[in-house]
Amino acid sequence: MGERETVYDVVALGEVLLRLASRAPERLEQVRQLDVSFGGTEANVVSALARLGLRTAWLSALPRNPWGDRVERELRGHGVDVSHVVWREGGRIGSYFLEYGLGPRPIRVLYDRQGSAFTTLAPEEVDWHVVRRSRLVHVTGVTLALGPQPRALVDRAVEEARAAGAQVSLDVNYRASLWSPDAARACLESLLPRVQLLFVGLDDARRVLGLEGEPEAVAEALRRRVPQATIALTLGDRGSVVLADRAYRPSRLYALDLVADRVGAGDAFAAGFIHGLLGSQDVQRAVDCGTALAALKCTTWGDVALVRPGELEELMTQPDPRIRR
Repeated sequence: MGERETVYDVVALGEVLLRLASRAPERLEQVRQLDVSFGGTEANVVSALARLGLRTAWLSALPRNPWGDRVERELRGHGVDVSHVVWREGGRIGSYFLEYGLGPRPIRVLYDRQGSAFTTLAPEEVDWHVVRRSRLVHVTGVTLALGPQPRALVDRAVEEARAAGAQVSLDVNYRASLWSPDAARACLESLLPRVQLLFVGLDDARRVLGLEGEPEAVAEALRRRVPQATIALTLGDRGSVVLADRAYRPSRLYALDLVADRVGAGDAFAAGFIHGLLGSQDVQRAVDCGTALAALKCTTWGDVALVRPGELEELMTQPDPRIRR
């Protein structure tokens, strides 16, 4: 990246949703109270990164109402620069409902996001100077799935980043409720060759990209499609397979006594990985940071990894759950 002057370490483009969650074992059809917070995959990443000390900004659109104001306050509270958000006098933020199940009943998500302020955002309204002054731009398949206009925003963000010499990070983050595997594959095919950092879950790689076999074989197939990218293939509770410069980097596993909330763990892994990579240019450290941050995220409620830098380093160097005094 040479001597290019940057203002931000990471910039992300996307939507934040109102998150309304039931507490297990209650189902949505019987619940009388819902826990209110916010979540959005790109905002989750930059919020976690800001808490770890990186300079981050979020590009989006919000309605000028109490919900939009609260989103702005919460992201700013994490340390994210939200000064480039476009405000709408009308409109709404999208929402999603979470029903937490107890095994074998899974967590279920119900979206209500059509017509949100973000989906009306046009490329000419965005301050692309922000992207040009960043080290890395993070985008996801969730935004790609929201329609032609959000898709155009992602494409513009990627081109602005590439023209300026910034890295492009993509999390496939497939959502079956938003689009079909075929539609997702067709869209991703044109984007994959332009990214330098690729996050994808094993199930998504199989379902969307049609890749079969054991994780290492899937990672190799991804490398052939995206030869210049560092590939982080996530395996859920089994960690990850990370391939960079034709070499695999191992990931450690952390024992979790209790999972408070696994929603957002993938975003935490991406945030930790980016944190480690930008801070050291060492892929193994990136893997270690991503794995540790994802584990810590599972111990807290809500979408965002509420973790401080010292806590992350502590877990990686002293993975001991005893009381700290």
